[in-house]
Amino acid sequence: MEEDLISKKDLLDETGISYGQLYRWKRKQLIPEDWFIRKSTFTGQETFFPRARILARVQHILQKKDDLSLDELAGALTEPASLPKAGLSVTQLRERNIVSNACLERFGRPDCEERMLTFEQILSLYAADQLLSRGELNWEEADRLYQTLEAQALGYGDKGWELFFVRKMGVSFCIMAYPGAGLSFDEGVRLVSRLSYADLAEQLSVRIG
Repeated sequence: MEEDLISKKDLLDETGISYGQLYRWKRKQLIPEDWFIRKSTFTGQETFFPRARILARVQHILQKKDDLSLDELAGALTEPASLPKAGLSVTQLRERNIVSNACLERFGRPDCEERMLTFEQILSLYAADQLLSRGELNWEEADRLYQTLEAQALGYGDKGWELFFVRKMGVSFCIMAYPGAGLSFDEGVRLVSRLSYADLAEQLSVRIG
């Protein structure tokens, strides 16, 4: 299943940044080279980006560029541990629409609205919610994904992790690995989604502010 993409034109229109800014940030390694995806369209070759990741990255750069140089910001973006990791209560998550009500009802202890959740706990909720909202997994599968993150994520430390959600012959399962592990699957396995701690943490940090 392909990741939702946004065209370069729509990205520039939606964020208000210029062509020059975009490619300057690319040169400074604020935006990874592999996020620039060339695809054929009826008008010829166009550039697309992974929608959720590029929008979160641009918003993060715009928020920080007055406080940090581009070189400093590039260094910070390569280290997940450097991202702000504020906690919020269940009520705050609900009021700010960071995680859907349905996901909070299932995983967020709605009986204790003022319960404070750590950044890592919120990230587990956010990851499950993102895949549910895209229709990439059902509630039973979301349960397993959430439980996997809750049980295993902290063991990966500051380096973060990648999580592969796959299906084979109708059976789904999760595999966690260190970033860049480069896992391979046999022909009968379909990769449904690939989650990166660094990407999710960046998106969530922007949402939390």
